[in-house]
Amino acid sequence: MLHSEPGERMAELARRGDVEGLVDETMAYTARHPGQWGQQTRPVTAALGLVAPERQPELLMAILERCCQVTEPEQRRVTNELLANLVQRFSTTMTPDSAAVALAFAARHTSYFSGEQQRLMAELLLDAGRPLPPEVVAMMRRTVVHGYWGSAGALTPLPDRLDAPAINPGEAWADRALADIASLDPDEAGRWHELLRHAATATSAKPARKWEATARGLLDELTEPGDRLRSWLALVGRPRTLRLNRTQWEYDVNEAFDQFNTTPLRGLVWMLSFLPAHPESPRILGAIVETALRKVAGLGPRNPKTANAAVYALSRIPTEEALAQIARLATRVTYKGTLKELNAALDTRAAALGLSRDEVEELAVPAYGLTEVGRQVEHFGDASATLDATSATVTVTWRNSTGKVVRSVPASVRSGHPEQLAGFRAAVKDVEKMLSAQAERLDRQFLAQRVWPFDAWRTRYLDHPLVGTLARRLIWLVDDVPCGYADGALRTDEGKEIVAGETVRLWHPIGREVAEVLVWRAWLEQRRVTQPFKQAHREVYLLTAAEEKTRVYSNRYAAHVLRQHQFHALTAARGWRNKLRMMVDDAYEPAVRELPQWGLRAEFWIEGIGDEWEADTTESGAYLRIATDQVRFYPIDAPRHYAHAGGGGYEQWTSQDARPTDPLPLAEIPPLVLSEVLRDVDLFVGVASVGNDPTWQDGGPGGRFREYWASYSFGELSGTAQTRREMLERLVPRLAIAERAKVEGRFLVVRGDLRSYKIHLGSGNILMSPNDQYLCIVPKQTAGSSTGDVFLPFEGDRVLAVILSKALMLAKDAQITDPTITHQLRG
Repeated sequence: MLHSEPGERMAELARRGDVEGLVDETMAYTARHPGQWGQQTRPVTAALGLVAPERQPELLMAILERCCQVTEPEQRRVTNELLANLVQRFSTTMTPDSAAVALAFAARHTSYFSGEQQRLMAELLLDAGRPLPPEVVAMMRRTVVHGYWGSAGALTPLPDRLDAPAINPGEAWADRALADIASLDPDEAGRWHELLRHAATATSAKPARKWEATARGLLDELTEPGDRLRSWLALVGRPRTLRLNRTQWEYDVNEAFDQFNTTPLRGLVWMLSFLPAHPESPRILGAIVETALRKVAGLGPRNPKTANAAVYALSRIPTEEALAQIARLATRVTYKGTLKELNAALDTRAAALGLSRDEVEELAVPAYGLTEVGRQVEHFGDASATLDATSATVTVTWRNSTGKVVRSVPASVRSGHPEQLAGFRAAVKDVEKMLSAQAERLDRQFLAQRVWPFDAWRTRYLDHPLVGTLARRLIWLVDDVPCGYADGALRTDEGKEIVAGETVRLWHPIGREVAEVLVWRAWLEQRRVTQPFKQAHREVYLLTAAEEKTRVYSNRYAAHVLRQHQFHALTAARGWRNKLRMMVDDAYEPAVRELPQWGLRAEFWIEGIGDEWEADTTESGAYLRIATDQVRFYPIDAPRHYAHAGGGGYEQWTSQDARPTDPLPLAEIPPLVLSEVLRDVDLFVGVASVGNDPTWQDGGPGGRFREYWASYSFGELSGTAQTRREMLERLVPRLAIAERAKVEGRFLVVRGDLRSYKIHLGSGNILMSPNDQYLCIVPKQTAGSSTGDVFLPFEGDRVLAVILSKALMLAKDAQITDPTITHQLRG
């Protein structure tokens, strides 16, 4: 039952005319009121009704503004119910003033009211000689685009009475465009508005010849259209300038693109490719692809059609910078439709040049101004900046006019060379992005089994100004002789220089002698070479006795509980095909990795966990967690398997006349393929398992996963964790805490001043003396940076960095000041 106190307090505030205090009290009430608005809430609604009529619009809009900031779903639902009650007095009183308030309220939503209601209220204003505000027009356009309540027909008569620009305000890029045009003389502004109107007709997947011809003609009539277009498009994806209120069951509309603006935006993106080539254009288009594909909970990618338009525009720009962006994006994009467009663009360019797809990707990597492998010196008058990408991180060192190293950009550079500085900073970001993309591409070459002619490999890899920074930290086979780069040359582990050869390929530890693997690990560690991904320390997964017994499937990674969304992101990054499972009556394929070079398809069987809508799903109904099962292999063209989202077993869907295809025996899978596929699956489990979460000691919702959490957090080590143990066995004796730390079985044992600790090498979770008491330490997202000067011979193992940072901290446990830790240590 509702107590009278909130209603009484709110009534008093209303009588005093304290709208701000009343809004505070209202939001505090909605935060703690879990029910529906009705009989129990009458004192609250009655109190709100005591506000003077002339201040009711202020109250409504103030509560709406606060609701736009609410992130907790239940409070948002309750507040929206209240708002729906409050706005009724304006939407049902058919006067221009009330209609203005109701439409202003509606404008802070994707859409609100039916199309018929919107039309009637709009006509009230227009008939009274009052124009519709741009944000109201924007809302009505979104209503038509989305098709709410059959609204298109109801709102069709209105456009003839509106004098509105062709794009909606409320997004950073659109606001900039409208502001720029407003600042021009009337004739030039008119030409820009005509261009925007033409952009708004870009309704096809690609521009027709007639559409393009018209666009080119309009661009020719404008003064410096390229600079303006680039300045607008550089803002695509920025946060909305006018936040919208998110209603129940709606995705986060403030993270999405305006549904109406996406069509004119596509037209403007196309137009950028019709203009003379400019070095900034490919960079802006590449950024648009990435921001348009960024996922929004409940929606998926923000707007694939915008991403596809940017890919098309890149494919039309005949420069190395544009090709480089396409090649980079092809390694990073996972959305199937856009990836298809990127691959088509690369294949088209390869055919035009008479080269293979792989060769085009290699030739597409620009130098970004690097004058030697991994280094560039940029002069800004008497000052300079040195970019160094030869190690695991890209660094910039600034020197002032006297040559002295300084921490930040010299003032003379900021004031005297702002444009050059902006270009240099953009180039540094480009280098970082491209290095990441190239590292991922090289990592995929293991299964591709790419073989290069020596001279071409040397030019495109070893001596390439950018890719060379990666190639010189890897091990290669030159005519099957292992070698690495040291002391300015390609050398064997014994130091013999290799100056020529016939063929080159990447070295992989599988099939190599154990002694050779150990030699190269030592070689890297002695020279403090950090590889861009695990190669010498790469895990090798051989067939086990259990898998020989099961014969056609592996249960090595069965019965785990994974966070579904994290798992989904990992599968995409590693080239697997997967679909988020929803708590609906639908069938799904397993996670699949297709290997066309081998004629194989790997499957990882999974299913959703739980049957409670909020406890086990997101707001949109996607399972929060999945359970894992078997790993299997099939011929790549075998019929696909499907299972219900919540389980029940996989079945192969075949036509009536076809017979199911049996899984392939694991013993017949090439060892390299088996190892790399199981390595992927180990990664999925090792990263996405709920057992990694130090806050899940209670077993999660209802304690359902307590037994699994305990078994995973401190259980047997996976292949990745075993590699971690081997690394720590060599690393710990060289640490400053060597006398206080040692590797014992599944743990790194650390002796502090207060207690002793056992850090599990798989999960990174901690037990402490006495009695193996659990110690909860939640690592920061940047935990890897807290390992000090500890050298690691490979990138990418965040858990190893977390273990080391915890060990270094716990060895000095008496100096810990974080109260969330000290109360556990002294408790």
